[in-house]
Amino acid sequence: MASIGKAKSALALVGRVINEAVSFIVFSVLDLVDFLLCFLYRVADFFIEAEWKPCYCSSSKEAITSSGKILVSEQGESKIVCLSSTKLQLEEISDTLYTRPSLLSEVSKLTMKETKKGTVRSTFTVNSTIVEMLQGKIGGQQCHPIPRWSDCDCKFCTSWTSNSKETLYVRTEGPKDYKAQEDVLFIHGFISSSAFWTETLFPNFSSAAKSSFRLFAIDLLGFGRSPKPTDSMYTLREHLEMIERSVLEPNKVKSFHIVAHSLGCILALALAVKHPLSIKSLTLLAPPYYPIPKGEQATQYVMRRVAPRRVWPVIAFGASIACWYEHISRTICLLICKNHRIVEFLTKLVTRNRIRTFLYEGFFCHTHNAAWHTLHNIICGTAGKMDKYLDVVRDHLKCDVNVFHGKDDELIPVECSYNVQSKIPRARVKVIEKKDHITIVLGRQKAFARELEKIWRNSSKSG
Repeated sequence: MASIGKAKSALALVGRVINEAVSFIVFSVLDLVDFLLCFLYRVADFFIEAEWKPCYCSSSKEAITSSGKILVSEQGESKIVCLSSTKLQLEEISDTLYTRPSLLSEVSKLTMKETKKGTVRSTFTVNSTIVEMLQGKIGGQQCHPIPRWSDCDCKFCTSWTSNSKETLYVRTEGPKDYKAQEDVLFIHGFISSSAFWTETLFPNFSSAAKSSFRLFAIDLLGFGRSPKPTDSMYTLREHLEMIERSVLEPNKVKSFHIVAHSLGCILALALAVKHPLSIKSLTLLAPPYYPIPKGEQATQYVMRRVAPRRVWPVIAFGASIACWYEHISRTICLLICKNHRIVEFLTKLVTRNRIRTFLYEGFFCHTHNAAWHTLHNIICGTAGKMDKYLDVVRDHLKCDVNVFHGKDDELIPVECSYNVQSKIPRARVKVIEKKDHITIVLGRQKAFARELEKIWRNSSKSG
């Protein structure tokens, strides 16, 4: 037995060495490919879209360029701070991490401002025309241009443009005319949609639950049938404001339960911190919480954990492509998402309709811009805030906290749920055997629906 154990250990070590070597070669090639694709997309965007459009965020009044950050002040002054590093440095407290085209062609003056710790910072002054354009003073309030030439423009993907209200797509079930006892908000994860809940849990809730609770399942900004503005940075602030504007305010939601999956858990915690007196219970599925070691830069640490730049397992390789390679991932969106109707037809043909169609909606119906910025600005950008969110939930909220995780989840390790419990001791963690990141709900929807109903009833009694 001892010899067998040593043999297995040796094979595992050899496997890790091979994985490291192959990963180094593969990702070195991908670095070059992404650089070349960057140049090709710049040329294609220039000729196809005729001109670059600045990225304007109406909520924060700031615009970002690929080489730095333009801060637009109320007085109409603007500066671009350029970093000498080839990789954009990710600020722990920043609400925005990545963006697209540079406005350097519009720069009128260049002055050297400071040199600190070996990092050269250059300050550019931008002319007033650009400032006015960024602030929406030219041509009124900046609208949300859609779509980019590389995005799908089918009726499903652009259905939100026919709605005069810029709100999220919300699927609602339950009593009408505010007769519900309580409300429940469902928040899906990354590259998913409200169908993750409405096609699994909603049909399996009991009649008693449907008569007592109003159920709200949303498509997050940039996904499913919700708006996908090309000028949005998909920051935490934007996501939260859209949820409030689309669900809480129009439906007069005063107190509510939250059920969230994966990336949605971060938004759920942020909502709980923002509305501490309104939360009845928090149910988190596979929360991506990684405690940051001392001395580590939060966003970079989480990026390495979520996307470790390894070819194996396959899900880690996919996450690495999505997280580290903007232009390769845009090419994948161009080939798959833009042509999702053909891909869906071929997939149904090959699998003989064995895959539930609602999974296609979540995976295909998004834009690269939405996926790229949401991934970096939510999962990575909030890395330094998660400890504070959990501390507030622990110390200032009295709601029940329940955490579910699939034991076979290769995307978000089970340790993340136990990390949440270490911060919130009252949180109950349930690990589901033989379930992964998706099958934690899909395939056990009836049992999970009963579990949720029990959580809501107990929370209502204790409240």
